[in-house]
Amino acid sequence: MTEFELKFQVDPQHRAAVESAVARGNSRRERLQARYYDTADGALAAKRIVLRIRKEGRRWVQTAKAPGGNALERHEHNVEIETAKASDVPLPRLERHAGTPVGALIDKALRTAGQAPAEVLLMPTYGTDIRRTTREMRTGDARVELAFDRGEVRAGDRSHPVCELEIELKSGSPQSLLELARRWRMRYGLSLDTVSKAARGERLAKGIEYGEAVKAEPPSVDEDMDGPQVFRAVIGACLAQMLPNASEVAAGSPDPEHVHQLRVGIRRLRTALREMADFAPAIDPAWEPALVDAFRALGRQRDREHLQKTVQPQIEAVGGPPVAWPEPAEPEPAPAAVVREQAFQLVLMSLIAASLPPEEQAADAPPPEQQQDAEPARKPLRARLAKLHRQVVRDGRHFEALEPEAQHRVRKRLKRLRYLGEFVAPIFGEGRAARYLKELKPAQDALGEHNDAAVAIDAYREAASQDGSAWFAVGWLSARQPQNALECRAALDKIAQARRFWKGS
Repeated sequence: MTEFELKFQVDPQHRAAVESAVARGNSRRERLQARYYDTADGALAAKRIVLRIRKEGRRWVQTAKAPGGNALERHEHNVEIETAKASDVPLPRLERHAGTPVGALIDKALRTAGQAPAEVLLMPTYGTDIRRTTREMRTGDARVELAFDRGEVRAGDRSHPVCELEIELKSGSPQSLLELARRWRMRYGLSLDTVSKAARGERLAKGIEYGEAVKAEPPSVDEDMDGPQVFRAVIGACLAQMLPNASEVAAGSPDPEHVHQLRVGIRRLRTALREMADFAPAIDPAWEPALVDAFRALGRQRDREHLQKTVQPQIEAVGGPPVAWPEPAEPEPAPAAVVREQAFQLVLMSLIAASLPPEEQAADAPPPEQQQDAEPARKPLRARLAKLHRQVVRDGRHFEALEPEAQHRVRKRLKRLRYLGEFVAPIFGEGRAARYLKELKPAQDALGEHNDAAVAIDAYREAASQDGSAWFAVGWLSARQPQNALECRAALDKIAQARRFWKGS
């Protein structure tokens, strides 16, 4: 069985209202006490596989879960266990999942770790104690289950509170589930969360609060895919980076790498929406402002840190004075608040919908004869890559003569060329694409440094209105920009000689 569900964090001010809303009608309440198991060396957790024994009311259920096709789908298999008495705690047995997709993944994970599945020793790692309120309901053409959970995850003497809402698809269209989720988000301020109770338990057991930042992974595309298939795969890959990092930021992670990787994911996503728009006529123009607002708000903190920790030490190293940085005219929202903003959360749900295959899209989607003809995406993608390449090479020839805003556009165009190349590399040949993309890196680095300096000049100029010592930095940085621009032009010139991987394939 493949499970599709959305999970949301519920903030304290909406807790009672959400619980009351779920408890209407034919709802039921139960206590769920679970123990999670793994090998001593964590062979299952290493592959994001979960094995648990849970007491559900008076019955015991063994469940195995493993990653599915995307961040919101999981393979799941449940087995009810007979015991002489309800108080008897059964032991986990892997053979209960034999012959199922998740069972095969367990077997593979153990063999990869050099362990024989029939002989493996399982041990308890952490547990949960949850009070759950559930209600099944129809919404659109789907049947879903609402589950409001309150309780805690425990590992040794550590614990973490749980207050979340899960919306699980029982049958019908995920699109109907997503439409319901949007309404609940607007009503109760919910925030999407991809951190499962099992992941929380693993962290508690290791004594850490937040997970590692998730970097971009290439989408699963091939040369036989048509345009809409490529688009959905790319959107799915962007979400696989964005959703976990957004979850950590929304939870208050102080790690700047979570913010950085979320911004990278947003930038990659915006590239896909722009360069693959012909493959997806249903793209909503309203997505772009919400993505831009979040990207810029999250970037302001990065810009300040870069100024204070990187640029200012350089200024002082050449004899420049310290600078008193002015406070923002208005308090800036914390990264967590930016991610929990309603507009951003709603766009995330719309993008999840856009990543779904046709058979899982809404009942009012255009019939097949009104959709784009199913033809390989190579030709239009080749045209997009060629256009971006030409524009970058053209503007690079006189980069130092461009206005700062035009120079910034060259940098953004180069980024889009890189991301689009990464997205479609398997379609044209990954080896050739990798060689071409490697040729872009010197120009990316040069333009990145040039842009950082331009941003710093503006910031120091603003600071100079309150602290005249900032003019030293303005002058020093400005004097270096012409040489930086020449270095950018030299790096961009080399792209003209790069072998274009999309030609002749």
